Amino acid sequence: MPGATKVDFYLLGSAENRARLLTACRLAEKACEQQLRVSVLASGPPEAAELDELLWTFSDRSFVPHGSWPADPEFAAATPVLVGSGSPPGTHRDVLINLGPNMPEEPATYARICEVVGAGDDDRQMARSRWRSYREAGFTLDTHDL
Repeated sequence: MPGATKVDFYLLGSAENRARLLTACRLAEKACEQQLRVSVLASGPPEAAELDELLWTFSDRSFVPHGSWPADPEFAAATPVLVGSGSPPGTHRDVLINLGPNMPEEPATYARICEVVGAGDDDRQMARSRWRSYREAGFTLDTHDL
């Protein structure tokens, strides 16, 4: 049911891709601390690999247990945060962090969706389109200026 899924748009002041990735890392860290299962949807395999590497190094004070998908089902089930660029596994539906340009497939299957939006014109334009699609589908929406 769309009304049960909360969608948060995080609007960044920077157009740099690294800012988007660092924000995704912080969101994944916070969700992991709350013992939620997280999927991070990258825009493609290169961004997924960059994010996987960044999750190891972005913070000196914590560790975000994560892995890439697709993965061995047993490994995926034991890993709180999964990063990939394809359809996320059904086991990780508490939080979806979307870095892709489109609305994710089956958005109503997630409890929460975090849309990370850079300050570039293209990023903002694609985010407006996703916002309209979520709103038309009846999702609960909120924005956060970072």
